[in-house]
Amino acid sequence: MLKGKVAIVTGGTRGIGYAIVKKYLENGATVVLFGSRQETVDKAIASLKAENPAWTVDGACPSLTDAAAVEEAVNAVAAKYGRLDILVNNAGISDSTPTEKVTAEQFDKVIKLNVNAIMYAVMAAVKIMKPQGGGVILNTSSMVSISGQPSGVAYPASKFAVNGLTLSLAREFGPSNIRVNAVAPGITRTDMVAALPEQMIKPMIGMIPLRRVGVPEDVANAFLFLASDMASYVTGEVLSVDGAMRT
Repeated sequence: MLKGKVAIVTGGTRGIGYAIVKKYLENGATVVLFGSRQETVDKAIASLKAENPAWTVDGACPSLTDAAAVEEAVNAVAAKYGRLDILVNNAGISDSTPTEKVTAEQFDKVIKLNVNAIMYAVMAAVKIMKPQGGGVILNTSSMVSISGQPSGVAYPASKFAVNGLTLSLAREFGPSNIRVNAVAPGITRTDMVAALPEQMIKPMIGMIPLRRVGVPEDVANAFLFLASDMASYVTGEVLSVDGAMRT
């Protein structure tokens, strides 16, 4: 579904990001994953290469909250592989600190990585995508972008912003044949969720109409569809992948 495409996936070393990278590789894309540290980038690439040595996968670890560093890294991908077809802004940080206890530094950290970093990558990517005739930008949102959450306003606020960015960028860049969509995962069995005790997981499952926690591949499948030509007339959408859970 993505044969010949070149993709960047931020936050691609583990969890949902890693699943997206793998899904794209399985479908013929060349993928450059961005991680927070060189050691985690190298580990992810080694794991993927061990699974299939024929996959073309590369990596980098720019500071995503540094606009100049992001632009340099994105340009390096286009220079090496000749184009950039897909940008997945998946890197992010969650937070559930009550408002009375949150610090300005904590709030700023969430917004900088979950919102500013997306814009920095988009600003760099569109300079490449427009001259080449189009591309796809996908953002990771969250179910809390729709319902909010009872503690910790920074995270849902950032994801509401992601949805706003997605819809506005879709309208702005539609004439340039750049599609922009988001995926809003629900509770997904990442390392963080897997570490929770069973007594916490069971009540969560009871709130999900499909009666199961999602797995990273469930979310990666949505990212595959939206990146592919099967979604050629889909833009400005926030696709929920949450088993119909609405908190």
